[in-house]
Amino acid sequence: MAKRKRSKKRSGNRTFIIASVIAGALSLFIWIQYLIKQKKEEAHFALYPGFGIELPLGYAIHGIDVSNYQGNIYWPSVAQMQDQDISIKFAFIKATEGLNNVDRQYKRNWQKAKEANITRGAYHFFLATKSGRKQAQNFIKNVQLQPGDLPPVLDIEALYGVRPDSMRSRIHAWLNTVEAAYNVKPVIYTSASFYKNFLGHEFDEYPLWVAHYFVKRQPGVAEGWYFWQHNATGKVNGIKTRVDFNVFSGDTTLFKSLLVQ
Repeated sequence: MAKRKRSKKRSGNRTFIIASVIAGALSLFIWIQYLIKQKKEEAHFALYPGFGIELPLGYAIHGIDVSNYQGNIYWPSVAQMQDQDISIKFAFIKATEGLNNVDRQYKRNWQKAKEANITRGAYHFFLATKSGRKQAQNFIKNVQLQPGDLPPVLDIEALYGVRPDSMRSRIHAWLNTVEAAYNVKPVIYTSASFYKNFLGHEFDEYPLWVAHYFVKRQPGVAEGWYFWQHNATGKVNGIKTRVDFNVFSGDTTLFKSLLVQ
């Protein structure tokens, strides 16, 4: 009897050891698969040394956005720069802010970007404390769009203490006034978090240009987006400062269909 008990005990130990080995191997397999998945997700970006940053892969059309902060830009160098298969195809240029302000570099950037054959777009920095219609009039007075330009852009980033519903009402006034003036639907620029918290479905009909940094695949908005500002520290020949980098979500055909006709 004693021998049989010891035999059963040894058998039980072997079963436990085998089960432990299998469980350990399974856990290791799951962990390896997780690491592979993470690596694949991270592989959606690649370093482009010329631009000094990682760029998201799988996008054919890359661009920048600029203001007086970038100083005097030498646009021929911007247009000629290329790293591997990537070059600058478009530029959003700050035009106006609030009720009366015009960006100091706007007129020069607007003219020189076109001369360099870079598709250009103009944006207005929106102040939620001011009249949307009057801010639109400031933009319209200073921006003459031509066929081949990108649609006008409303840049909204902060509430400035204004109630969200009041801000949205003023945004609608700007969008409606600008659309009537140019006969083209404006683009809304904002961060992913601001869009989700304060704009959302009420503005789904407008093309979205979303700012979302430090994500490895796509911006964190469920809604469709056209432009993604993914980095603010890029380098471009002809520009002395760091500059924002963007990608367009679609192909050349979709990009052309968005332009002013």
